[in-house]
Amino acid sequence: MSKKGFIVVDMLKDFMEEKGALFCGNECRKIIPFIADTLEHMRNEGATVIFLGDCHDKDDKEFTLFPPHCIINTEGAELIDELTLMPGEYFITKTRYSGFYGTNLGEVLTSEKVEHAYLAGVCTSICVMETVADLRNRDYPTFIFRRGVADFDQEAHTFALQRMEKILGATIIE
Repeated sequence: MSKKGFIVVDMLKDFMEEKGALFCGNECRKIIPFIADTLEHMRNEGATVIFLGDCHDKDDKEFTLFPPHCIINTEGAELIDELTLMPGEYFITKTRYSGFYGTNLGEVLTSEKVEHAYLAGVCTSICVMETVADLRNRDYPTFIFRRGVADFDQEAHTFALQRMEKILGATIIE
């Protein structure tokens, strides 16, 4: 049986809580129970669990496009309380949309001998899709849980799922 990696993207307080600096909306909150259940299932299967977390300096250039959010050493950059990082799991901070840009994600996947990547999190059309593109560019078979991804923009969410499936070759799991 091949080794799975479960990548949970940006389930952070600034995105997922109403008081967050860049709250993604109530649609995004609906995926939390599914992700929590899937985490438990993946852990029981022995999958490598990797949380990706947006993390910016207070003067990050990304803030010309989006309001300041997930600033290093702030509560907003923390994993939401409903999800827990367990010993032996990874929390990789990132400064850009893709989980690979300027991070050790590639090295973690290699050292953990991950053969298949499964994803959930927010936002489907931004950080999830960019991470999926980089996984596919590295030839990882990639699976996205439809019930485990959400976006503040429903049209962009639908487009991103179609693009990841039809252009990037990822599998969307119902």
